[in-house]
Amino acid sequence: MTLDRYAVIGNPVAHSRSPAIHAAFARATGEAVAYERLLCPMDGFETVVRAFAAAGGRGCNVTVPFKFDTTKLAARCSERAQRAGAGNVLRFDAEGWFADNTDGVGLVRDIERNAAVAVEGRRVLLIGAGGAGAGVLGPLLERRPKGIVVANRTAEKARSLVAAHAAWAREHGAALDAVPLDHPGMAYDIVLNASATSLQGQASPVPPTVLAPGALALDLMYGPAAEPFMAWARAAGAQARDGLGMLVEQAAEAFFVWRGVRPATAPVLQMLREDIAAGR
Repeated sequence: MTLDRYAVIGNPVAHSRSPAIHAAFARATGEAVAYERLLCPMDGFETVVRAFAAAGGRGCNVTVPFKFDTTKLAARCSERAQRAGAGNVLRFDAEGWFADNTDGVGLVRDIERNAAVAVEGRRVLLIGAGGAGAGVLGPLLERRPKGIVVANRTAEKARSLVAAHAAWAREHGAALDAVPLDHPGMAYDIVLNASATSLQGQASPVPPTVLAPGALALDLMYGPAAEPFMAWARAAGAQARDGLGMLVEQAAEAFFVWRGVRPATAPVLQMLREDIAAGR
């Protein structure tokens, strides 16, 4: 049986659990899929993607730091990729490549289904205005929170992201604002860390006063990188969560974009939790 090739492309990429996730999806759905990791030089994203497509690849996931480059290679983009200005999925269609962004829908599904926390009516702090933050903001606004505040070390970057989503926020009745990272505000119901601080070994770029009692504090990273943030959140009395559920949920949406089949996520998330707990 011939397997259709897919890959995750990024730098770094050796830590990625996407191959295990998509292998599990393929087994569960009977889809003929092979999935690999491709380490990409920092200045070689387009070259690596085009070489993979020319070698028979059918599509790829894109991770840090190339998400803003993804939509530039596509002939067509989904609305959510257009709104974010960034993508994490490419599908190599014969009539022209298609770019999508499944990060936001993956995050929302993890928060609402897996963590059982409603976004509607809540005050949300989104830390970080890079590719990850851009990808999740639109889908979060769709869930009609009371408001979302974007905090970023470079305030202008946060303001630009907010400006790009202002009309979308108004359409969904949500307040939307940008603030400097050193003045993030207080008492949010949901705090999302989409910054690079976890990769740098920092616990949190904001003080614990951003957390309302019983708040959900979620780091979009997972595994050891997310542990300092989660420990910080627990110490402040918050519900701490890493980004593993988001990873699985966004992967399921990417699988649907590629194959037209949406796999079940709960068994795969449980498998990954067990693997991480066992040190695998």
